[in-house]
Amino acid sequence: MTTDTVPPSPLAALAGQPHAIVERDGVRYTLLGTAHVSRDSLDAVRAAIDTGAYDAVSVELDTQRMLALSDPDALAKLDLVKVIREGKAALFAANLGLAAYQRRLAEQLGIEPGAELKAAADEARLRDLPVHLIDREVGVTFRRISARLGFFGRIRLVTGLLTGLLVDDEVGEEEIENLKQGDMLEASFGEFAKHSPALYETLIDERDQYMASRLRETSGEARDVLAVVGAGHLQGLARYLREETRDPHAICEELDFVRKKKKLPWFTMVVTTLVLGGIGWGFWRGGFALGADLLQQWVLFTAGLAALGCLLAGGHPLSILAGAIAAPLKPFRPGIPSGTFSALVELRVRKPAYGDFLALRDDAQTLRGWYRNRVARVVLNFILTNLGTGIGVWLAGARIVGKLIA
Repeated sequence: MTTDTVPPSPLAALAGQPHAIVERDGVRYTLLGTAHVSRDSLDAVRAAIDTGAYDAVSVELDTQRMLALSDPDALAKLDLVKVIREGKAALFAANLGLAAYQRRLAEQLGIEPGAELKAAADEARLRDLPVHLIDREVGVTFRRISARLGFFGRIRLVTGLLTGLLVDDEVGEEEIENLKQGDMLEASFGEFAKHSPALYETLIDERDQYMASRLRETSGEARDVLAVVGAGHLQGLARYLREETRDPHAICEELDFVRKKKKLPWFTMVVTTLVLGGIGWGFWRGGFALGADLLQQWVLFTAGLAALGCLLAGGHPLSILAGAIAAPLKPFRPGIPSGTFSALVELRVRKPAYGDFLALRDDAQTLRGWYRNRVARVVLNFILTNLGTGIGVWLAGARIVGKLIA
């Protein structure tokens, strides 16, 4: 005599876990709030899907993050030259920082952050259930953050991210507890996220709206949908799912939109006017000696600090030279950072090996690893050369104005 195993009821599987149930337009959405670093959350996800009560499963992931969780060799397939030429090096650095933060957590806690999201997708596919990735592309989120913060906000953000990338510290208990109730992307920005309303809105509230709209968009013929999301999104997601009346596709388009930079941004135009006007005024009013001195100030500050940044990144001498040559021409080269040239030269003269890509996630956790790994060093080259150039532009501009006033 055999006895069939009776699966637990849906409510029993959710017992003790933060969750919300929203019924709308004939669809019952069960929102399961998880901690991205908790084995209890992992078990709860599997138990919920094992009940067989759901027609579809949605997870708080986008295509890129899903690929990172499911394919350990994804970074090895990266075309780094294309990343740099398309101006995506900064985004790649941010993703690398997030991956390093997650790996640090995994080693400390014994569980891969986001394991419950991957398990939700895997378990659903084993049961031939539709799987929907409902989070916004992480690159769009980063670009919208950058657009909202302004120049000095971006400087603070980059500084914070660099500190997080290059400091090999254990994640504190308070941070881990906050992560259990919060969001992985928010946690990766550390203290900066707590004191920036614009950053919080883009990281959390916009994504709550986006995921609620994606749930409505992707429900299709399903009548019982399980959505696995971080606990920090649970309340906002449930609210927007209940109350939002606008067309979901229109909302997603709006929240996916990133205003393109103008071909001649105001900052570049101001710098160009300042440099050319100031140097030209120096030649006209002060003669060749003053004009040549102003021109020398500009070249020395921009080229010198760009070269110093590249040197600090461990750049090859040819990479340092490329950055130094490109930096003084910044006003005449809108949209192409000097770090692009030095990084491409670094990539050419010190071409990364296949092993560098495979070791990238581990090497990105330590300062020594960033200098040892040729892929990471190219990214560091790009960042520090641009940082040096930016500082040089401000210092040179101040010097030129000061000399003209004097």
